[in-house]
Formats: sequence, structure tokens, C-alpha cells
Amino acid sequence: MPTDDLPETFHVTTDEQLRAVSSLTRHRIMAVLRFEPATITQIADRVGLAKGSSSYHVRLLERAGLVKVVRTRKVRGVTERYYAMAARTIELPDPGEGGPDLLMRHAVADLEAAPADGERHVRMTHLRLTEDQFTQLGARLEALADEYRELSDPSLPDASLVFALFRPTPRAQSEEDAK
Repeated sequence: MPTDDLPETFHVTTDEQLRAVSSLTRHRIMAVLRFEPATITQIADRVGLAKGSSSYHVRLLERAGLVKVVRTRKVRGVTERYYAMAARTIELPDPGEGGPDLLMRHAVADLEAAPADGERHVRMTHLRLTEDQFTQLGARLEALADEYRELSDPSLPDASLVFALFRPTPRAQSEEDAK
């Protein structure tokens, strides 16, 4: 299924959808389906799950509307289903103050699980920006991510890009800091 046929964004709006994306296993299944459809067996192999577990998680994602069957074929009398993402991107609701940011938690888990000897580019930088600079940087980061997403080729190895540009909660100055 060409990704041109996909809607641009799927907005997570229900508790069922939020529960579906909150699982690291289901996050990894969605990563498998990011560029091309796959069967339960293919998903299980790529994620390292038993076929039954893979089927269970895909059914939850399908019920939540996050993935869908895009093709079927008969193989030795059994109908094989190919699943794909329901949209190019999934947008989660703002977790609110103090709420867990599921995407960042999943991204950190994926980073920790990635081969330590592989090439990585991980950096945290603290900046002091005006409101305009903050807005401009956010737009540039999103445009860069969109540009490279358009260049993505399903035949190439996966790479993940995660960024977070935010203003941290101001720390109350402690007595020790004041000294």
C-alpha cells in the first residue's frame, strides 16, 4: 500500500486509543508498520514476539483504529492479512502538567535497546531563547523532520528521530542556590 493513500495525521482522542499507544510493544509494532504493510508473522519476527502475542497487540491497535488491514491473500487455505498504519503520523493529546509523555518514554526505551556499538547522535542542549526564536526553532525542527520523512525509503534500515523543544518548569531557587 503506498503511503500516498494514507491520511496525514491520526488524532488520538479516546481512552481506548491512548491505552493502545501507551504500550511499548505496540509502539514497536507501529514502527514496523511505519513504511510498509506486514503480516502477523512478519511483525512477530521483527519485534521478537510470539505470533500469538503479536496477534493480540495488533488486534488492540486495529480496534483502536490505529492500524488497518490493507490487503489479504490466501495461503494454503488460510487468509493472510497485511496490516498498515491508519495514518502517516499519530498525534497524542497534550499530557498536561506533570503527565507522562508516552512518545518520549518509548523513544528513550528504544534508544536504550538500540545496539550500543551502533552510530548514534544523542545530544541535550540548554538554550535561552526569545519567544520568536523558540517558535522559529520548533518550526525548523518540524520542517527538517518532514523533509527527511519524505526521503525515507522502506528498503533502507530504520532510523528514529526524536526531538523535544520545551520550556522546563522554573525551579524554585533553594536556600543553597541563593548563597
